[in-house]
Amino acid sequence: MSNFIDKTFTVIADILLKVLPASKQEKQAFSYYRAGMSAQSDGKYAEALENYYEALQLEEDPYDRSYTLYNIGLIYGNNGNYSQALEYYHQALELNSNLPQALNNIAVIYHSQGLNALQMQTQEDNLEMREDEYLELAKEFFDKAAEYWRQAIKLAPDNYPGAQNWLKVTGRVISEDSF
Repeated sequence: MSNFIDKTFTVIADILLKVLPASKQEKQAFSYYRAGMSAQSDGKYAEALENYYEALQLEEDPYDRSYTLYNIGLIYGNNGNYSQALEYYHQALELNSNLPQALNNIAVIYHSQGLNALQMQTQEDNLEMREDEYLELAKEFFDKAAEYWRQAIKLAPDNYPGAQNWLKVTGRVISEDSF
């Protein structure tokens, strides 16, 4: 079924490229973006990144650039390179503040880092920091996660029920009206 959807998307995208009034550069940028999405959905991340970087060289529209940057962030996040993922998510948000999925992904990364800090705190052979320092670090990460989840939920109130529940359970909801 997904193969049918991919082929349908490609056909529609090709038609749109031919009919829409767009400059050659805009069409080329979209073509690279589309190739990046296709490679990404096939798990060909290096190829996807190459296409996204090409699209960024050509694309001038901030809204379109934001989605390219967001997709680059997804790839880095999926590959465990969280610092680069955060960098690209933030760049995407600078161009388009209405990307709840980027806010959510930032929150997920911080939440994961908080869990990692808690895990490090319980390891006896870990002498890098004292136990209370790991707890404080975990709290900082969880507070950052909460901040980004609140923003995401404010933009998309019907999304992220797990995050909404986590905010309530951990007492990080400012008010029920905050989302």
